[in-house]
Order: sequence, then structure tokens, then C-alpha cells
Amino acid sequence: MEVKALAKSVRISPRKLRLVAYAVKNMPIDDAYRVLEVTHKRAARIVQKTLKSAVANAVTNAKLDSNNLLIASVTVNESQPFKRFRPSTRGRIHPYKKRGSHLTIVLKEKPVAAAPVKKIDEKKEKKEEKKDEKKEAKK
Repeated sequence: MEVKALAKSVRISPRKLRLVAYAVKNMPIDDAYRVLEVTHKRAARIVQKTLKSAVANAVTNAKLDSNNLLIASVTVNESQPFKRFRPSTRGRIHPYKKRGSHLTIVLKEKPVAAAPVKKIDEKKEKKEEKKDEKKEAKK
């Protein structure tokens, strides 16, 4: 089961947010928290806050165990930019954009590891069959 959390219209550029967000992609929750704790970027706090929200959604709404969660995907999209103007010489202006982001974090449960299945090579099987046939032919 997948659970997600959104952080919309966060005032940080998508490029800066992607640097941190993609660093924790496909990680278990505990490892992601540790990585975000030591990352010295402003975006780390935003990702950590959204991740905490996603875990809370999983525990309360979907009744999942927080120890068995994995970050399935992290998506960073652009939000509507604020258009601003900088005064320039000769009464002109230079436009610029203050960019924002939408952050989506999707969590899923860790796959349960099944008991390992022993595989016998086909060559070994054929050799054993030939040995059995030879033994039967001798009798």
C-alpha cells in the first residue's frame, strides 16, 4: 500500500530542493532521517518535515508500521513563480522570478523477504538423470 504527503508552494527553487530530495529516494525511513539530519541545506528541513507528515499519514490513516516503510518516490515540481522587478538604469526595470516548489513523497511497505529457494542447475539435473539411467541399464 502506498501513502503520500504533499508540501505545496514551498518558497525554495526546485533545483535546490531536488538536490536533497533525490538523495533520500528509495531509502528506509530511519536512514533518510539520519541523512537529512546531517545535511546542511535549507531544503533538508522541508524534506524532513514532509517525510514526517507522510509517516504520520501511514501510521494513522493506513495503519502501517513505521519500521517497515520505504520511500518509494520523491517528486519535485515547479509551483507558480512570483514575478518581481528590479529597478535599473534610465528608468528601466529588469524582471526576475522567485521560484517555488511542490514536493510529493510516496511511501510503501518494505517487501517481505521470502525463504530462499534452492535452484539446481539444469546441467547437474541432466548428469544425475544420466547416472540413474546408466545404473538402471547395468541392472
